[in-house]
Amino acid sequence: MTATEVDQRPDSRPSTNESRHTEVEASRRFARKLLAPSLVALILITQIPFLVTIYYSLQQWNLSRPDIRGFAGLSNYVAVFTNGYFLPSVWATIKIVGGSVIVSLLLGLVMALLLNREFFGRPVARTLMITPFLVMPAAASLVFKWSLFNSEGGIVNWFIGLFGIPPVAWNTDHPVFSVMIVMIWQYTPFFMLLLLAGLQSQDREVLEAADVDGAGAFRKFFFMTLPHLRTYAELAVLLGTILMLQLFDPVNIITKGAGGTKTLPYLLYERAFIGQQVGEAAAYGVVTVVLIIVIATFALRKVFRVFTEEEGR
Repeated sequence: MTATEVDQRPDSRPSTNESRHTEVEASRRFARKLLAPSLVALILITQIPFLVTIYYSLQQWNLSRPDIRGFAGLSNYVAVFTNGYFLPSVWATIKIVGGSVIVSLLLGLVMALLLNREFFGRPVARTLMITPFLVMPAAASLVFKWSLFNSEGGIVNWFIGLFGIPPVAWNTDHPVFSVMIVMIWQYTPFFMLLLLAGLQSQDREVLEAADVDGAGAFRKFFFMTLPHLRTYAELAVLLGTILMLQLFDPVNIITKGAGGTKTLPYLLYERAFIGQQVGEAAAYGVVTVVLIIVIATFALRKVFRVFTEEEGR
């Protein structure tokens, strides 16, 4: 064999890329095995009840006459959109949830800006401001109904009475306002937490450079801080909307659905346990879940986008 001859025997060892690909596939298979029990449990907990709800929505089932039960086809869904309850309930839900989200976002922004500053006792103040979000909705509704908004001995009427203003029956004369106040009080801390996370992720060097260039507080806020918070505000609005769409306790405890406060969750409860129309209530539930899924899809996309942007920084 001369010096110019080259050994043409194939290399029996796998290439580096093939080895790496094999390791990645093995890691993915192992991850799937770890996730499989959780996925099965999640399907059993969430999807099977939803399928049962769909089944009930196709049945003619009245609790007052349990012996008469049969297949109803799509008649319950037809009743949902033709009996005159659905659209007013959708409007009540949009009105209460939309107004509560907007006010909670603005108040949450103010609170986040305050907590983003250094001051004595900030950890205590942060804990106190988060507390309303940890209170059970039913407990909060009872406190507001009987302690704050009571027409005879409520704190609000006592306070406005100091200025010569006659007492107001808040729960009956202003039911939408009463429900919204409870929602705003309870969910403003949620908006505050998300916006505060956005403020604390802002690059301090950029703000210091703006100070050196002579930018004032208002210019920094409107041209630097607000654009930075846009993604966090959108995320807060979407997630807050999903949470508030489950609005039931304030309506059930304070107004019983009167005065334009009959939201979709309360309408579902009313048709099932007051009207005793289980099939129709199940149809309302399916329609409500579909609407929430549409909103949740946008929310999840926003969440993934936020995480992707954070990882890319």
